[in-house]
Amino acid sequence: MDEQHAERHREGPRLPAKLAKHPSVQTVLARRGAGTASAPSVIDADWLRKVCLEAGADDAAAVSVDHPDLADEREHVLAALPGTRSLISLVVRMNRENTRSPARSVANHEFHQTDEQVNHAARTVARALENAGYGALNPAAGFPQEMDRFPGRIWVVQHKTVAVAAGLGVMGLHRNVIHPRFGNFVLLATILVDAEVSEHGKPLDYNPCIDCKLCVAACPVGAIGKDGEFDFFACVTHNYREFMSGFTDWAQTVADSEDAADFRSRVTDAENASMWQSLAFKPNYKSGYCMAVCPGGEDVLGPYLEDRKNFMDTVLRPLQDKTETLYVLPGSDAQKYAQRRYPHKPVKEVTGGWQPPAKRQPSSD
Repeated sequence: MDEQHAERHREGPRLPAKLAKHPSVQTVLARRGAGTASAPSVIDADWLRKVCLEAGADDAAAVSVDHPDLADEREHVLAALPGTRSLISLVVRMNRENTRSPARSVANHEFHQTDEQVNHAARTVARALENAGYGALNPAAGFPQEMDRFPGRIWVVQHKTVAVAAGLGVMGLHRNVIHPRFGNFVLLATILVDAEVSEHGKPLDYNPCIDCKLCVAACPVGAIGKDGEFDFFACVTHNYREFMSGFTDWAQTVADSEDAADFRSRVTDAENASMWQSLAFKPNYKSGYCMAVCPGGEDVLGPYLEDRKNFMDTVLRPLQDKTETLYVLPGSDAQKYAQRRYPHKPVKEVTGGWQPPAKRQPSSD
């Protein structure tokens, strides 16, 4: 019986005659019979890093799906790619001065250009892994996401959590990952792969955040607290005004208006043009100032250390002084903060597009 089982294993699976005669099937079986080498069970970390850098990443590291800090991600990762054994985190550096610009077109274009670069790099790495015989998947670095789950968890994998676990940075006070060299001027991507990697990244033993609190000073709606608290709704209502729920609020305004004149009394021409731009090109962030002013990271810190007053005058204050509309929920702490701290910035009450909790449909998660 054992000999018969071994013989069947050498011959491969018993196939129906029609399937066995198919040219593709015969080619695959011939390769197997010729002893075509399969992919190594463990991916060489040096080879992998070279592939990542050549693909356009500025830094990269791998981490096991079983890492304790990824416990909350494991279920979602395995649903995306069954058999995932490792996650590869990619970092692509942003141009700092573009990101710092008070002109939102400049800053947002930098976000979108870097987003395209990191997505391209992740796809290139996934292709290289696939060509080497592995199963690999690269979720989007940002959008598009799984909007059928909104307002629940819409992302496939949490890139920030993976990057920190892989040793590519530490979460700062502003909830952005600060890379030890590039600071928070980075965008992240993650690749799922169904094999182990010979070496994993090691979490940093220090935080590149220097606790300067400039992100607190820069946020126009007070979303970042000095004590580490974070007001999610303040951030998403303003910064994501032309994303997701902000668009819903805008659409509701269209539906609620009696006529064109009523609508134009509620929404300015500039707001409509900005929404059109986000729909026609890519969604634009309204702020991102916490990221713009952060001096953390070895390549970023020098000017701040050399002349802190000049750094604040040239990086922080232009953002604080800019006249711009701030979007807040009625009666919120963000509204009170904005009116008190930035009296020169118009404050506009919006619903944010969020349904009251009692009316909100359960997410698919």
